[in-house]
Amino acid sequence: MKPTILKIFYALLFIVGISGTALAQTAAPGGRVSGTLLDEHGKPMMFATTSLLNAKDSTIVKGAISNDAGVYVFEHVKDGQYLVKATTVGYDKATSGTFTISQASKSVAVPQITMQPNDHNLSTVSIVAAKPLIEQKSDRVVLNVAGSVLAAGNSAMDILERAPGVSVDKDDNISLKGKQGVTVMLNDKLTYLTSAQLATLLRSTDGNTIQSIEIISNPSAKYDASGNSGIINIKLKKNKQTGTNGSITAGVGYGKNGKDNETFQLNHKEGKLNLFGTFSHNDNKRYQNIGIKRIVTDSVGGQTFFNQFSELPQTNHNNSYRIGADYDISDRNTVGFVVSGYFNSEIDNNTNTTHIGPNFSQVDSSLTTAAVFNQSYHNIAVNLNDTWKLDTAGQQLNIDLDYSKFKNNSNAYYMTNFFLADGSIQHPSAFLGNLTPSNIDIHTAKADYTLPITKSVKFETGVKLSDVKTDNDLQQSVVEGGQYLSVNHFIYDEKINAGYINFSKDYKNTSVQLGLRGEYTSSNATGDSLNVTQVVSRHYFDLFPSVFINHTINDKNEIGISYSRRIDRPQYDNLNPFVYHLDPYTYQKGNPYLKPQYTNNFELNYTYNKSINLSLGYSRTTDVISEIPGADPKTKIGFVTSQNLQTQINYSANLFAPYTINKWWSGNVNVTAFYLGFKSNGLEGGNLDRGQTAYQVRANETFTPIKGYRFELSGNYQSALTYALFYVKPQYSIDAGVSHSFLNKKANLKLSVSDIFNMRRNDVTSKYQSVDFDIRQKRESRIGRLTFTYNFGSTKIKMRKHETGADDLNNRVKGAN
Repeated sequence: MKPTILKIFYALLFIVGISGTALAQTAAPGGRVSGTLLDEHGKPMMFATTSLLNAKDSTIVKGAISNDAGVYVFEHVKDGQYLVKATTVGYDKATSGTFTISQASKSVAVPQITMQPNDHNLSTVSIVAAKPLIEQKSDRVVLNVAGSVLAAGNSAMDILERAPGVSVDKDDNISLKGKQGVTVMLNDKLTYLTSAQLATLLRSTDGNTIQSIEIISNPSAKYDASGNSGIINIKLKKNKQTGTNGSITAGVGYGKNGKDNETFQLNHKEGKLNLFGTFSHNDNKRYQNIGIKRIVTDSVGGQTFFNQFSELPQTNHNNSYRIGADYDISDRNTVGFVVSGYFNSEIDNNTNTTHIGPNFSQVDSSLTTAAVFNQSYHNIAVNLNDTWKLDTAGQQLNIDLDYSKFKNNSNAYYMTNFFLADGSIQHPSAFLGNLTPSNIDIHTAKADYTLPITKSVKFETGVKLSDVKTDNDLQQSVVEGGQYLSVNHFIYDEKINAGYINFSKDYKNTSVQLGLRGEYTSSNATGDSLNVTQVVSRHYFDLFPSVFINHTINDKNEIGISYSRRIDRPQYDNLNPFVYHLDPYTYQKGNPYLKPQYTNNFELNYTYNKSINLSLGYSRTTDVISEIPGADPKTKIGFVTSQNLQTQINYSANLFAPYTINKWWSGNVNVTAFYLGFKSNGLEGGNLDRGQTAYQVRANETFTPIKGYRFELSGNYQSALTYALFYVKPQYSIDAGVSHSFLNKKANLKLSVSDIFNMRRNDVTSKYQSVDFDIRQKRESRIGRLTFTYNFGSTKIKMRKHETGADDLNNRVKGAN
C-alpha cells in the first residue's frame, strides 16, 4: 500500500506543479524579510506572532508565525522602511530596529530578536499563535479548518468524520472516543436538533465558512450539561480586518456523480461598525447502497431468512446564509446581531428488493419497493448580543437572546409489488404515502458574568433559559391519489432553566477551577394516534459539579485532572410512540417513557513540551439510551426502538503527538484506545453483559517542499467495536490533497481526493431475541474535488489602542454568534 500512496502523492505534485510553473511567473515582485526569534535562554521561540510594521505609523503590513526553529519570513515586501514586532503568550513584546527595502537591498536578514518573559497574569492575555491542522490544548483539541486542503469543498459533516477521536455511524450519529451522546454547538450555541436534523444542518454548512472545530471531552460548568461524551464546538470565520474585504470560492467534485459548491463572503469594518455576510450553495448527487441479511426465529425454532438490497441515490440542493453586524457603542460596550439559516431540498429515488425463504440460497417469495422522497428543510436563526466590559480589570457581562425555527416537509411514496418464487404475482401491489410536516421552535436567553477578584482569582456565574417545542403531524394514505388522514400528531415541549458558578484560582504552579451547574427540566410529550392519546410529563432538577486541577511541574511537563457530571436527554423523535413503516417487513417506533441518561466523567492529562499529550479517562453512564432491534416471531416483521439500559462503562487512553521531520515535513498522530462495556438485566432477550476494547488511529502529514505549495495526507483506522447490542466492523480510509497559493497569496487552488482506495464503509451485525441481522452500507466516499478561492479587499488588521485589545477581539467572536 505504501508504494501506491507515494505514487498518488507524486502524481498530485506533478499535476499542480504544471499549473504552478506558469502561475509563478506572475507572482508579485518585492523584497524578502527574514529573521529568528529566541527566548531568554537562547532557544528558538516557536509559534510566536510576528508583524511587519510600517516604520512611519506602526500600521501592520504583513503577519507571520515563527516556525519550530524560531524563523519567520515575509515575502513580496514593497520598498519602504519597516520594523518587526514579535508577541507571544507569557512574554513581553519585542521589536527590531528599523530597516529598508529598496532596489539596492531586496533581501534583509533582521538581527536575532530575544524575547523576555513577563509577569502578567496569563489568563488575561490572548494572542493568536500558530495554526497547525490539529492543536492539543489543556482542555480541548482544536482542528484548524481554515486553510486546510482536506476541508476544501467539504461540508461540516465531512470534516467531522476526519477529526481526531470522532466517528460517524451509518445513521449520522456522532461518537467521541467510542461514546455516543456528543453535543454539537455552533459558535458556542446548542443546536437542539435530532440526529437527522443535525446531519442536515452539518451537511449544508460549507467547510469554507469554518474557522475551527473544538473537541471538548470534559466541559466546565459554564457549558450546558448535555452530552455525556463531551462537546464539539464549530467556530465560523470572523472578520478581523479593517476596510472592505471578502472571498469567492467555487469548486467542483466527482465521485459516482458530479458536485459543485460556491461560497461568497463579504465583510466591512470601519470605525465602530463591523458588517459581515456569507452565502453558500452546493449541489450534491450522492449514492449509497445497503444490504441487510436478517434471520427471524419463531417460538418452535423455525427460521425465516430475509435478504434485502437497497439502492439509494440522493440529489441535494443546499443553500445557507449568515449576515450580521457588531457596533462598538463605546470602548467597553459592543452590541451585535446575527441572522443565519438555510433552505435545502432533497429528492431520493430508492429501490428495494427483498428475497424471503427458508435459507439465503432458496427463495419462496420476494417483494420490490420503489420509494420516492421529496423533502425540504428551512431554518432561520436570530441572535441579539451585548458585551459589556465593566472595567479595565476584566469584569465583563455577556447577554445573548436567540430564536430559531426549523421547518421540514417530507413527502414519501412507497409502491410495493409481491412475487412468488417463479416470478408470478403473489397478491396485489400495496401503496403507502406519508406526509410529515415538522416544526421546531427554539427560544433561549442567557447571561454570563465574569469578575476577576484578584490577579489570580476569578469568579464566573450565569443563567440560561430555553424553551423548545416540536410539532410533528404524520399523515398517511393507502390509496394512490387518495385522501391523507392524520394518523399521528406528536407535540413535545421542553423547558430548561439553568444557572452556574465557577471559581478559579491560580497558585504559583497550580490552577484550580471548581464549578457547579443546576438545571431544572420540565417536559411534556403528547402523542395522538387515531383514537389513542399518550401524555408523558417529566419534571426534575439536577446538579452538575465539575473540578479542574492543572499543575506545571517544570517548563516541559504539565499534568491535569478533571471531573464533571453530564446528562443526555432523549431525542425528540425517539420519544414519538408512533409506528413508522419503512417497508411491509420493517418499521421503527419511539418510546415515550425513555429517561435521560447520566454520566460521571474523570480524566487525567499529561502534556510534554506543550505539544505531546496523553490523557486517561473513565466514565460511568446510567440509564443508557440505546437502540434495540427486534422482530415479531409470528409475522416476521422486524423493528427498531429505543430503550434504557442499566449501565455503560468506558475506559479510554488518548495520545496526541505532533512532530517535525524537517523544515518542509511535519505531522501528527492521534491514537485512541478504549473499552466499552454494557450491562442490563431484565431485557426481553435476557440479561446483557458485553464489552470490547477498540482503538482508533489517525495520522496527518503536511509537506511544503516547494514554495507556495502545500500537500496533505491523512489516514484513519477504526478497529471493530461493540456498542450495546451491535457489533461494528473495522473502518479505514486515506485522504490526500494539495494546494497552491498565487497572486500574492490572494488566490488559492486546492485539489483533494477523499477515501482514495474507496474503503470507507459501515458494516454492523447484531443478534438479539429472535432476530439476527447483518447490515452492509457503502456510501459514495471516494470523491475528487477541485476548489478555487480568491480573496479581495483590505488585508490590514486594525491595531488596538491598549495591550488588552486582543482580549476584546476574542470576546467579540462570541458577540458575532
